[in-house]
Amino acid sequence: MARDIKLGWDVESLNKAYRQGYMAASMGMDRNRCPYRGDVVIAAWEAGWEDAEQVAREAPLADDLFFRIA
Repeated sequence: MARDIKLGWDVESLNKAYRQGYMAASMGMDRNRCPYRGDVVIAAWEAGWEDAEQVAREAPLADDLFFRIA
């Protein structure tokens, strides 16, 4: 597995940060609540957060109770 020793991140940790950022935004967590340190991992978390926010903006009817029942 490729790992940047100096910065302390690898592809798996970036993937995990992205998924956690996506989940955080899906649950309504503020963007400034990122639990990570280090620019690269924070950027991965924020990318996940932003993607989830974009999905939520593009599909506002998915939150409608009647949409879920039908």
